[in-house]
Amino acid sequence: MSDESEAAGSDPAAEPIEEELLDAGIIDETEFIDLEAQFAGSDPAALVAERDEYRDTMLRVKAEFDNYKKRVARDEITLRERANENLVEKMLVIFDACEAAIGHGATDVEPIAKMLLDMLEREGLVRLTPAGEAFDPNQHDAVMHEEGDGGEAIVVETLRTGYQWKSRVLRPAMVKVRG
Repeated sequence: MSDESEAAGSDPAAEPIEEELLDAGIIDETEFIDLEAQFAGSDPAALVAERDEYRDTMLRVKAEFDNYKKRVARDEITLRERANENLVEKMLVIFDACEAAIGHGATDVEPIAKMLLDMLEREGLVRLTPAGEAFDPNQHDAVMHEEGDGGEAIVVETLRTGYQWKSRVLRPAMVKVRG
């Protein structure tokens, strides 16, 4: 080992030497001379501080980019959920028509309506038929009221089925309330 490499504390085999860099075409002689001139007489502490500053900047940019990727992925999921919700909301008129047809005795519609509802329920659709439950203004729309004992308002009849997609109410159930 030479005195310079011992003083620097580095292994000369681990670092490419000038001739190897020049032979490999990685740098040409003028670049190497420019680098020597640029760093000649530089304060090692200042170089370390500059390196640390660049490293901190790089880590900060990397963290910002990671956060950006997470936010974009989260926004994409939300957008997909909203698109699904919008499609299901448009299908509510079909469910109403099926319920009306079944109510008028059209039994041919029942299997198809059941298959469609079952498939959407597996994906997150919840039917709101609250007869016998406590009235909840977030999920129920009271259109009729019946006098009761003055206690808690109870849904006595569901006039139109309500629907909820995942955790959002698409349409509140239209109900008759006693209380």
